[in-house]
Amino acid sequence: MNKTKIYIILFFLVLGLQNSFGQNYKFKTSGFSVLEKNEKGKWGKWSDLNLVNLLVTLDTNKSRIVIYSQIIQLFEIIEYQEIEENDADIVYSFSCKDNEGVNCTLSIITRKKQDNRKQLYINYDNRIVVYNIFNM
Repeated sequence: MNKTKIYIILFFLVLGLQNSFGQNYKFKTSGFSVLEKNEKGKWGKWSDLNLVNLLVTLDTNKSRIVIYSQIIQLFEIIEYQEIEENDADIVYSFSCKDNEGVNCTLSIITRKKQDNRKQLYINYDNRIVVYNIFNM
């Protein structure tokens, strides 16, 4: 009887440890907007916010971020950048390569002064895409 209790406790400890090491974060999007550079290299205006309901995963075990849009957007994380924090924001940034091998930076920003609203920014040289996201 005593050994059975020990085995049960060990089983749940091992199960709990596996879940704590598996860093897989899931988000849902509620909208997105795009900002592009014009022919002269100047930033234009943000597009209107389009409502969209997509799944976004950050998988630190596989070092990737996936946006499950109509065409799946896969970003391989090349480097985890240092966390930046100030009075207004907490910023988690990642240097990445997209599906086509193009370098970009993804940032998950928590807006402290906006009820901890979260946004995912995808920064390329000539365009920026932002998704409003929330934890699942």
